[in-house]
Amino acid sequence: MPPTAASIRRQLREIADPSRVPILQRFFRTGKGEYAEGDRFIGVTVPQIRSICREYRRASVPLSEIERLLRSRIHEDRLTALLLLVDAFTLARGADDRRQRQIYELYLANTHLINNWDLVDASAPQIVGAWLRDRNKAPLTRLAKSALLWDRRIAIIATLDFIRQQQLDETFRIADLLIEDRHDLIHKATGWMIREAGKRDESALRRYLDRQHSRMPRTMLRYAIERLPEHDRRMYLSRPA
Repeated sequence: MPPTAASIRRQLREIADPSRVPILQRFFRTGKGEYAEGDRFIGVTVPQIRSICREYRRASVPLSEIERLLRSRIHEDRLTALLLLVDAFTLARGADDRRQRQIYELYLANTHLINNWDLVDASAPQIVGAWLRDRNKAPLTRLAKSALLWDRRIAIIATLDFIRQQQLDETFRIADLLIEDRHDLIHKATGWMIREAGKRDESALRRYLDRQHSRMPRTMLRYAIERLPEHDRRMYLSRPA
């Protein structure tokens, strides 16, 4: 029988360590009024989850079962589901566009469940970015303009796939759309992607900073310039528009 959501959940619970739960809840900001309010953990580490996913890499877990796991209230269940989707998408690369499209569409239909920064960061480049790499990027614009925080983070983090292919323009375009965002998680993510783009082309980074540094939230700017020489960092932090 193919693996089911129920069997994967049981496996996760067999290795769960409840003593880790309070630490995870604080780290991922699950308290009242915080960005992940109400998220629940059972105490499974990321290496443990990745180990379980490796067991299922060739097992063809049905997408319906992965989606059922993704709908869990438990954070580790959702992370497992997303890593299984990443594996399924990667295995289908170059051989099954239809299956890749199904995974991409399933992902975008459930972004409200991809509701913490680690869930986004572990999956958006590998699925959304990889699917859109050589396709129309309009879906990223819609995500960047969404009222949902996680959609906006997906939009910018997905561009990490393009950066890895030396395609930097889309990162800067999405950064422009998010430059006035009010959420710290978007400031950090956008600054991080701008910095990653700068690793590939420092002149492109500097052109972007020359144009936009005065509009960038302080956290976004600090992340973006982190790898520049100290003198240049001070210059961008102090230079007027």
